[in-house]
Amino acid sequence: MTNPILEYLTVFILAVFVGFEVISKVPSILHTPLMSGSNAIHGVILVGSMAVLGGAHTGAEEALGFVAVVLATLNVVGGFVVTDRMLEMFKAKPSEPRASGARGARGARGAEPAGGSAPTSPSGDGAATETTDGPR
Repeated sequence: MTNPILEYLTVFILAVFVGFEVISKVPSILHTPLMSGSNAIHGVILVGSMAVLGGAHTGAEEALGFVAVVLATLNVVGGFVVTDRMLEMFKAKPSEPRASGARGARGARGAEPAGGSAPTSPSGDGAATETTDGPR
């Protein structure tokens, strides 16, 4: 005869080792899609924990069911927060408007614009802006 606690502990420790090995082999580019998939699984776990809480009869069962619902909810919300932060990294950042032409507003290197005035800001407010043509 074996002790059931020892069996459960053995399965848990093996699951930790297997989980660590599997997660450490996942490339970072696949992290976001895998997190989205795991969020769906955690949603099912949340529904299951709510069903267990609904069928609780004693105070201890209700307390454990409540803790399960809270932890499953935190897991789902945390997963979506992490996924959202990962997706923010892939969004294009707004870029500044570029002047037309290869050399910008000054035209040829060091030459004044056609009108002889200093270049103005892109907003058109008349303020002078500094332009660079690269290394001199």
